[in-house]
Amino acid sequence: MSQGSAPRYPMVLVPGMLGFIHLVLYPYWYGIVEALRRGGAVVFAVQVSPLNSNEVRGEQLLARIEEILRETGADKVNLIGHSQGSLTARYAAAKRPDLVASVTSVAGPNHGSELADYLHRHYAHDSLKGRLLSGLLRVINALMCLLDTGYHGPKLPVDVHGSHHSLTTEGVALFNQRYPQGLPETWGGHGPEEVNGVRYYSWSGTLQPGKTDRGRNLFDGTNRSCRLFAKTFVREAGHCDGMVGRYSSHLGTVIGDDFPLDHFDIVNQSLGLVGKGAEPIRLFLEHAARLKAAGL
Repeated sequence: MSQGSAPRYPMVLVPGMLGFIHLVLYPYWYGIVEALRRGGAVVFAVQVSPLNSNEVRGEQLLARIEEILRETGADKVNLIGHSQGSLTARYAAAKRPDLVASVTSVAGPNHGSELADYLHRHYAHDSLKGRLLSGLLRVINALMCLLDTGYHGPKLPVDVHGSHHSLTTEGVALFNQRYPQGLPETWGGHGPEEVNGVRYYSWSGTLQPGKTDRGRNLFDGTNRSCRLFAKTFVREAGHCDGMVGRYSSHLGTVIGDDFPLDHFDIVNQSLGLVGKGAEPIRLFLEHAARLKAAGL
């Protein structure tokens, strides 16, 4: 990406569930922020509650957007959300479209996650197994907060049940009734390109034998986790990234939904140990140029 192809507005990267900015020195958006900045883009990787509802996270994001606008003097921002971060970004844009130029969903569960549905059925929050899982997530969250060297704000609230319910098919259906902007009218289709002055985009990946299970992914433990999680999918069996279904991810203009990337590879996590032929950073650079071309 050349200096001339940098977007007009700052790019704000919003993490998913159990997200962070830096765990000690390790960034959530591994190599992506630096690549975008080298191309001249103004980029902010932000933090919201790692475990909470879309609405709570969305209000936190709105407060952070206002800070960024004051700091940069920009009129709007381009939001890019990964996983639950996509729903968080959608909420912010629906509430304050005057502050948002675009929303881009990267592997976002815009119609819910079948993995979340499976956990809801087998690990109900009021069951013993559910309470044990909730306790484990709280411990992981507390440890990650201690290790996050990129966030220096106030302590963020935790709501494990709210976070989980916000990702189920039922929970996202309720969310979509309130905030339908950018959603396709038909399953697997494209959504409207622009709503209330906000442009909507999405892309996602799928697990592909011969690609996502080879290359550097042979040394990537998260890829093995995604392959295990994929076994919980029924409606989109064989068409998911391990956590989000191919068609469930659709929002606005669908840039692609079958890139050879699992749910973590798509933001270049695990030190960039991605599968055969995968180039997640290139997708972000191309999108920055796309936003620039659209005047965003």
